[in-house]
Amino acid sequence: MLRTILILVLILTIFVMPVMAQNVNDYYSRYQFLMASPGAFDDGLVGFDNPAALSLLNRMESRFFWSTDGVDASSFNNWGLFLGVPHLGFGVQRQNEGDYHVTDYRFGTSFGSPATMFGLAYGWTTGDKHLFDRKRIASVGMLMRPCRYISLGLVGNFSVEDDWNEGVAEVGLRPLGNSRLTLFADGAIERDMSFSDAPWSAGAAVEVAPGVNLVGRYFDSEAFTFGFTFNFGRNGIGAQSHYDKNQDLSSYSYHVRLGGQRKSFVPVLFDENNRYLPLDLNGTVDYHKYVLFDDKTLRFKDLLDYIRAASDDPRVAVIALNLSSLRIYGEHAWEIREELQAARAAGKKVIAFFDRAGMTNYHLASVADRVVMDPEGSLQLPGYILGRTFFKATLEKLGLGFDEWRFFKYKSAAEALSRESMSEADREQRQNFVDDAYEIVRADVCQSRNLTEKQFDDVVDNQGFLMADEALEAGLVDTLARWSDKNDVITAYYGRRLGGLAAGDLLDLALNREDWGPRPEIAIVYGLGECAMDQGIRARWLERVFLSLARNRQIKAVVFRVDSPGGDGLASDLVAEAVRECAQKKPVVISQGRVAGSGGYWISMYGNEIIAGPNTITGSIGVIGGWLYDKQIGEKLGMSADFVKRGKHAELGFGIRLPFLNMTIPSRNLDREERAEMERLIRAFYDDFVRKVADGRDLPVERVLEIAEGHFYSGLDGMEIGLVDRIGGLNTAVAAARTRAGIAPGDKIDLIEIPKYKGLFDFSPFPKIPSPFETYFENDDILRYLKVAAEHNGRALPMMIPGTYPVMDQ
Repeated sequence: MLRTILILVLILTIFVMPVMAQNVNDYYSRYQFLMASPGAFDDGLVGFDNPAALSLLNRMESRFFWSTDGVDASSFNNWGLFLGVPHLGFGVQRQNEGDYHVTDYRFGTSFGSPATMFGLAYGWTTGDKHLFDRKRIASVGMLMRPCRYISLGLVGNFSVEDDWNEGVAEVGLRPLGNSRLTLFADGAIERDMSFSDAPWSAGAAVEVAPGVNLVGRYFDSEAFTFGFTFNFGRNGIGAQSHYDKNQDLSSYSYHVRLGGQRKSFVPVLFDENNRYLPLDLNGTVDYHKYVLFDDKTLRFKDLLDYIRAASDDPRVAVIALNLSSLRIYGEHAWEIREELQAARAAGKKVIAFFDRAGMTNYHLASVADRVVMDPEGSLQLPGYILGRTFFKATLEKLGLGFDEWRFFKYKSAAEALSRESMSEADREQRQNFVDDAYEIVRADVCQSRNLTEKQFDDVVDNQGFLMADEALEAGLVDTLARWSDKNDVITAYYGRRLGGLAAGDLLDLALNREDWGPRPEIAIVYGLGECAMDQGIRARWLERVFLSLARNRQIKAVVFRVDSPGGDGLASDLVAEAVRECAQKKPVVISQGRVAGSGGYWISMYGNEIIAGPNTITGSIGVIGGWLYDKQIGEKLGMSADFVKRGKHAELGFGIRLPFLNMTIPSRNLDREERAEMERLIRAFYDDFVRKVADGRDLPVERVLEIAEGHFYSGLDGMEIGLVDRIGGLNTAVAAARTRAGIAPGDKIDLIEIPKYKGLFDFSPFPKIPSPFETYFENDDILRYLKVAAEHNGRALPMMIPGTYPVMDQ
């Protein structure tokens, strides 16, 4: 670190030597509103002085400065208006000297990281610019913050009219590593000017309370300034006294600001517990959404962040949720529920509203201190059921044959095509999963609502469907009201009226960053959907991501969120090996979502730690295969296929291609020799899968064989048998990654989501309108299952085919 700082200081020395030609108004006269060096305190003049500072903004920022004519506080002399948004800024500043004046304008932009920022600006002047010797200029700025203790800045101003140019260098130091004390110094030099004649300044800024700063600055001319700033959150004020070289008070300057949230004493002293956070969850919870035109998708990570930020915000007393139009899977609901439980433990009250709810949404609502139901709403608590539709007889009527290649007891993905009812093995594992899901919900609801297990079972078994007054009588809800009545409900419950606070205004999400230098980064990588090379998890892309993260020194740990039923073994192994390589260089923690079975477990097994939810579908270590072929469908449809070949088995996969469905149906089944070879390949594939799980999980092969055979487990059962290390959600995994990376509890980190969004917006409707057949295929699990089976016909698959693994969203 010391070597880096010395190199940067050397760069500063080299860059500031060749500068400015004429000396009419020096740097400090032109930037009289600056209280300190621009990169050291309060972002300077919003990029007007150093355009690189525009990278420090996270919201729109505006500031208006003005100065007095002498010491008369009621007079008005110079003024400046400075506006900025992240990476873009515009400023205008007027200076008066007697009857003459100039107005400077500047537009700037910036780019870079918190450690190294660059900026470009263009400026022009109107008024008596020749008298003030103003010119059109281009500016280049840089801010470097290699660590939390030091900030280095450079600005070069170059005339686009002649050879005039100017260079400015600055340094800021934070001895304590935070904003409580900042020391700064800067200097400006002109071409043909000796260093001894170059003007300079030095000073200090002291944070005496959150958002309250005292700033003193001394100039080489023996003049000095003393000022203060008060930040009240989104707005603030400041003032500065200017003393001349004789130490006489010469003028005052003032400013007001309006913009992004800044650290302040106001929330703690005057606004504590005066607000509530309304979360109207109208939409579908998913991992990703489009940036634009996707209001009905609720990003899962955003919801967790909102609740966590509300827990830490002293202004928030109540979190109010509207679950009336929420569509969510049980595993995601459990994770959100756990985050709400943590908020309650932190002293926040939770109020949940709903109009209609089933098992999952009521499970989420039950965590609240107060559960509110619409007076005309309904509550459906029938329990859980897992079932399947079987198509053996249907395929026979269609003239399709299906040969199931099942050599492992619990690997039941192909049963829907080969049987007319569940096998005993599949019935066993499904029943275990249903029992776990029911008992988790029952335990949580009973604890939250102060019910006995008998009371809960009685509601499920003897009522099931409850109207609002029945739910109230049964103790499942506390009061009847609507979301539109939330202010009155909150007032009645909390005892006084609270003001609403938007999620984006929560302090942890809105505060402008004040610490210097790069923060440790943890990457959250998403592996979602079928294990395939270029679709679903996009294995080729994921491999590149993990290999890149392994080399990235700024990334201290990785959380791999897996929500996949498996698929192509090659795709699964490609990702698994990349995860293994990354895990050898930095911690990789696996967070399993709704399903991480078969190939989804394959891509999980080399993580340093596997964390799953209680209802996660995990395990299913096994391989399945099958052969869909033409038994009579071609004859029934009047279709036939013909061929020429060279090679004994060349025609094995050849057959008619069904229109609309875009499926090829082979003309025949495998013969005995071919089927024996396929069994050998599947068993070899399975042995390889088992061996790799044993290696990744540090288990004996014999133990993996005992729990494998394609058996899927809930997260709870998976933990008991060693496939999962502990129960938790995405935030649990982030905390584990942080600990494994050795990041101190108080240190701030940056979370990098890969990817964070689907894209800017959904372009797909414009180039192509899907046919009814395509739409039906995408929306129907069984048809998707048939399509996947046809696409992977004859291949060994570590997969829980869509439509065959448990989904419970009642």
